Amino acid sequence: MKKRNMIKSIATFTAVSAGVLFAGANSANASTRVTVKSGDTISELAKTYNVSMQSIKDVNNIQDINKIYVGEVFDIDNGDVQVVAPATTDTQAAATPSVTAPVQQATAPAAQAPVQQSAPATSSVSGSNAAAKEWIAQRESSGLYSAQNGRYIGRYQLDASYLGGDNSPANQERVADNYVTSRYGSWSGAQSFWQSHGWY
Repeated sequence: MKKRNMIKSIATFTAVSAGVLFAGANSANASTRVTVKSGDTISELAKTYNVSMQSIKDVNNIQDINKIYVGEVFDIDNGDVQVVAPATTDTQAAATPSVTAPVQQATAPAAQAPVQQSAPATSSVSGSNAAAKEWIAQRESSGLYSAQNGRYIGRYQLDASYLGGDNSPANQERVADNYVTSRYGSWSGAQSFWQSHGWY
């Protein structure tokens, strides 16, 4: 591998360390000129300037990318990129990705938290009456406490006047149980009536 003149390398280093873009003599693309310093590798330069190792090898006619020397000057071809950040320290480079990570992580949990909040209110019925009650709820409102059809409200489509302005799930359960007990004796009786008439 040919070594380049040390004096020429040092002269170009000042401009490069300020992040200045140079137009290559044989290329129309923007490029950055980098002077190799102790500890530099082609891999690290590729990461720093966001280019491939192959690109650095090709642009600079490097025979063996594992053998570079302090003081050599490489052109880093940036293609159509107009702005190139100057070389950064390892600490600064590590800080850059962490800016985007929290933004993406914050969105997923926020959307999921409120979804599973609506547990059904408790009811005093059980067994076949509980099954009949659920059967009616599914036909009346698809089981939704928030369903409304004119003056009929909630999971059991009760007349709004029965609820007295309290449309909470607990009140809907309580009023529905009282209504069915007083009118049909049980939810099983209400289900039989619904199956004959299409309502209860």
